[in-house]
Amino acid sequence: MKNIQILSVPEKDLAEIQTYVIEVRKQLFPTLNHDIIPKDIAAFRKTYLESATGAFLQARNSRDELIGVIGMMPYDHRFPQLNYPFLNVVEVARLFVDPAYRRSGLATMLVDHLKVKAKEKQVHVMYLHTHPFLKGAYEFWLKQGFKLEEICMEGGFETIHMSLNLKKKQSRSL
Repeated sequence: MKNIQILSVPEKDLAEIQTYVIEVRKQLFPTLNHDIIPKDIAAFRKTYLESATGAFLQARNSRDELIGVIGMMPYDHRFPQLNYPFLNVVEVARLFVDPAYRRSGLATMLVDHLKVKAKEKQVHVMYLHTHPFLKGAYEFWLKQGFKLEEICMEGGFETIHMSLNLKKKQSRSL
């Protein structure tokens, strides 16, 4: 995609990014209580910008309009059935793409840039969860190399847990 920039989030863009994420979240999850701001968004700077393994990326078009975002934050092990012992694990979160740019390759660009950030930060595993009602999400993540961990009910939603192992396999010399 030409004329699209994938950038880290500078201080000057924080308010715009937080507003964008909150508004898209309202559209995707209308049944949630939107008076409660998710912890990662309320503590955006600490979660994504100051954390050793956190990152948040934005996509902007040639008119400098925000057209997509993606983030990763340290995984908090809140799903005990998912066992990632002794690994540097992040949770991929907040992949949102403006409807006008969907099916254009922008989401893949965002994921690819995030994978580079993760490798730079020596992340071993990228974890994420998605939901069947998010049309095409599961298939998209499979195409990005993520593997299914399990499907279960979490917080009243059918939830698909997935992960991508970034840790390089050790090659043996003969």
